Amino acid sequence: MRVLVATAVLVERDAVAAAFAPSPAREYAIPGATLSRVAPAEGGPAVFDLLAAGVGPAAAAAATAAALTAAALNEQPQGPSGPYDLVVSTGIGGGFQPGAPVGSLVLADEITAADLGAETADGFVPVTELGFGAVTHRPPESLVRAVAAVTGARTGAVLTVNTVTGSAGRAAELRRRHPRALAEAMEGFGVAEAAAAHGVPVLELRAVSNPVGPRDRAAWRIGEALAALTGAFGKLAPALESWNPHDRTQ
Repeated sequence: MRVLVATAVLVERDAVAAAFAPSPAREYAIPGATLSRVAPAEGGPAVFDLLAAGVGPAAAAAATAAALTAAALNEQPQGPSGPYDLVVSTGIGGGFQPGAPVGSLVLADEITAADLGAETADGFVPVTELGFGAVTHRPPESLVRAVAAVTGARTGAVLTVNTVTGSAGRAAELRRRHPRALAEAMEGFGVAEAAAAHGVPVLELRAVSNPVGPRDRAAWRIGEALAALTGAFGKLAPALESWNPHDRTQ
């Protein structure tokens, strides 16, 4: 299995890399970014390419699309060639309370763009109701179940936002519109859009570093969340390798 793992920033990518074999990662360039190739510590057929794609859905979509296109065109000079089997969007994020406490893991069973649409006199209208595009991608159900089982992650909606929530009112409004939301982050929907364009299934796995709501830096636990991310990826490879790729269209 060949997996592309997209994080926003290098510290998240390094937290994922820490779960894999201690040998140095091999790096190679794609347009606008660099991929780091790692392998599970216990061996196995899976290959993981780690990508620090940038902050926000646009940067994440552009970098992920570049990696997927390079793979599809067999332009990656090292290791296995050909398309990826799975794309994983990962990193830290905010958790809606009390469902996703700080330090917990959240696995998306839906990846939703929470603020892609229009403000109207009657409130927010998603872009789909305006007759355009999509606002939600759904990872394969069987893969979500398998990954949740090995990582202990809570499953629910993960929202993609362009502006991180900083008030109780905004948090309440998001929960009103998305009652199944467990977490918010800034990249998942962009990664999912790129994956969908290439017909590749997607997962989003987040470690909760802070509550969604008023920005209280004293309550953030970034180190704890990054450690949870490392632990999750240390358990992930067997679940991915045993997953039936015929389920990719769920």
